[in-house]
Amino acid sequence: MTATCLLVASLMVWTVSADAAPLEPPPGASACSGCHPASAGRRTSVPPLIGGNPADIVAAMQAFRSGQRAATVMERIAKGFSGAEVEAIAAWYADRQ
Repeated sequence: MTATCLLVASLMVWTVSADAAPLEPPPGASACSGCHPASAGRRTSVPPLIGGNPADIVAAMQAFRSGQRAATVMERIAKGFSGAEVEAIAAWYADRQ
């Protein structure tokens, strides 16, 4: 029984590791950290991205890109990323803690 439990636990760890987001940020993600704080504990008018909902991050970027969401800089930044790049960046930040 113990050997079976260890085997199942090992497989679960391996599966989680295989599905985890890469340690290195995708192209463009490092540019976000210039304005977005590294944690929710730091209070600024710019929200943290780490641990955020990836769908919310993608939706915000789409709204900035289309002009539906007003911004001073983000609309220009959002236009510089493809949809696939935005999704990769959002997933990477969401997986960070």
